[in-house]
Amino acid sequence: MKPILVAGATGNVGSQVVGRLRARDVPVRPLSRNPPPDGFRGDLANPETIRPALDGVDTVFLMLAGSAEALVPTVSLLGERVKRVVFLSSGAVDDSLTEQDNAIGAWHRTVEEAIEATGLEWTFLRPHGFAANTLGWAPSIRADGVVRGAYGEASMPLIHEKDIAAVAVEALTGDGHAGAKYVLTGTRPMTQAEQVRIIGEAAGRPARWEEIPLDEARAELLTKMPDFIVDTMLGGFRGLVTKPGEVTSTVQDVTGRPGLDFEVWAAEHAAAFR
Repeated sequence: MKPILVAGATGNVGSQVVGRLRARDVPVRPLSRNPPPDGFRGDLANPETIRPALDGVDTVFLMLAGSAEALVPTVSLLGERVKRVVFLSSGAVDDSLTEQDNAIGAWHRTVEEAIEATGLEWTFLRPHGFAANTLGWAPSIRADGVVRGAYGEASMPLIHEKDIAAVAVEALTGDGHAGAKYVLTGTRPMTQAEQVRIIGEAAGRPARWEEIPLDEARAELLTKMPDFIVDTMLGGFRGLVTKPGEVTSTVQDVTGRPGLDFEVWAAEHAAAFR
């Protein structure tokens, strides 16, 4: 069996993909800017740095790192060298739109279109909210057990990175996934306030949400990420207050097992919040 190249191999999802492939005795070629000892160093925004890692590879797990436009030349290189790409896209992509009205969706759709243009066999994974995003609350929960933000009643089904990786591995190694656009979610919607409470229970310390004015929440988020990401996120949260995120059965449909509840994720990551 030829090795599978896994981009972002040291990240939340990529590391899980590497581990699951190795558990199946599938040869893996980890790729990262800071790779493990048995991996390859490369920058997805610079195709020449990943060219050596593609020797003998037919299948690639790809994710966005940096701007979409910077990844397009790498996609073109993959079109010349490999046969199958599984791309970690975003649930923000809306196929009913000719032009995406969501900045995050537009970013990922740009890469999807580039992949489609290569003629490769492809599978797109479109997860919605990542459970791992709540790790951003860890400093606040450790400090005083309070997470301050806007739209605490925004309700979404956060997905465990293990479930994203499990679907990815099926698409990387199995048949019947070509052309699939897998929308991935967690098992049930829960508000941001509920997420904080569940994390606190798992960590063994009280934790609660504190609603603050929108302009204050935005200013705090702008210290961590670009304005177009912040405004897209806050707009999404606003909509999720009145219309909770829908749940899909894709994880079970593809893997044959139920998805993992947020409580499982919180228990596995409790140490980060203590």
